[in-house]
Amino acid sequence: MTRETKRDETLRAFDELLTIMEELREKCPWDRKQTMESLRHLTIEEAFELSDALMEGDLGEVKMEVGDLLLHLVFYAKIAEEKGAFDMLKVIKGLNEKLIRRHPHIYGDTEANDEEAVKQNWERIKLKEKGGKNNSVLGGVPRSLPALIKAMRIQEKARGIGFDWEEKSQVWEKVEEEMREFREVYNVEHEEEIAVEKASEEFGDLLFSLINYARFIDINPEEALEKTNRKFIRRFQFLEESSKLAGKTLDKMSLAEMDTYWEEAKRLEKRQK
Repeated sequence: MTRETKRDETLRAFDELLTIMEELREKCPWDRKQTMESLRHLTIEEAFELSDALMEGDLGEVKMEVGDLLLHLVFYAKIAEEKGAFDMLKVIKGLNEKLIRRHPHIYGDTEANDEEAVKQNWERIKLKEKGGKNNSVLGGVPRSLPALIKAMRIQEKARGIGFDWEEKSQVWEKVEEEMREFREVYNVEHEEEIAVEKASEEFGDLLFSLINYARFIDINPEEALEKTNRKFIRRFQFLEESSKLAGKTLDKMSLAEMDTYWEEAKRLEKRQK
């Protein structure tokens, strides 16, 4: 199949999707009932399902989840069209115009020879587009983002306009500084009651600085933490299954007994690598 033939087939398939969406809004009781508000939590769920598929590296599942998200985007555009607000044509045209506008190194005469220059151009253009409407560099960070991802995006956007450390050693010094401040609030060597609110603030500062350092050494902290979550789940489920086969129950086992199975899970993982 040539590139042109594939493009034509893709356009026909997308046209069919738009037709199906129109028919569902007319004929299906469930689809007809939906609103943007009712779809919102379902869209969030679909996004997390796509995230799971990406983490698993299951491209077959990724394909399905991308399709599910595409359906939601078409759904929103159809509802908006019914309201006389916008339609899929305006969505796509607006997107095309934005991509061209924000890539002046491709469609204009601006130079950007590396990824960092591209990011900085993007943030400057985006800020200029907003004009007087919420024109903070950080204004585009969604308030409802999970805190860890939000911290990443805040730091990336600040870097986009040049507000960042120059060397990773400076960032690590900040991590150590925040760790010292946290220890001052919550000294593990003493048993006195701590000021939880103050400790929470210092702990947040420490996490923020660690996320910053991860960014500097090209580690995605969200992905890193999720891998650790999954590793813990695997090992804990091995502990559950192994103890059950041995006729034991976790609530009746000592921590030392459970740790034996935990270490066995770690050894099995190493052998499988």
